Amino acid sequence: MVSDALRTHLLRHSVREGEFTLKSGRTSRWFVDSKQTVCRPDGILAVADAALAILPDETTAIGGLTMGADPVAYGIAAVAATRGRDLRSFSIRKEAKGHGVTGRLAGALLAGDKVVITEDTVTRGSSLLDAAEVVRALGAEVILALAVVDRGGTCEAMAADVGIPFVALATAMDLGFDYGD
Repeated sequence: MVSDALRTHLLRHSVREGEFTLKSGRTSRWFVDSKQTVCRPDGILAVADAALAILPDETTAIGGLTMGADPVAYGIAAVAATRGRDLRSFSIRKEAKGHGVTGRLAGALLAGDKVVITEDTVTRGSSLLDAAEVVRALGAEVILALAVVDRGGTCEAMAADVGIPFVALATAMDLGFDYGD
């Protein structure tokens, strides 16, 4: 169940109505730019409050595919630190970097970590699953996939197919829309 503070913030700052062409090529009568929530101080606090209430106690790190996961993971980890909870954060690059620190990982992920993979908005869930695959290859265990907004309704089943529980802090229905809109 979405918190009132998060729903209100998303509706005020992130949700737009009109005619939009999505990344998939499908048209929609609404669009959610949840970075408008996760990149504002009151918005990331609402996200962190909701996320920290449900993150498994054994979580040691949080991150996901850059750019969608970055403000979410870093914001949640920072707020957690102010509350005495130690979460390291990281990003997974879309492509391996060939110079400096190589590979797809940027940040403080360690082998053996219990990881929450995150994303600002999911429609299908492919970014979450891509990040989870990289995290697993680096020797960490993915214990949860977390989206701020699930706009598509298919991510939970896709994550379950690879053994990862999925939670969305808000869904299309929480924001007044159907998944197919």
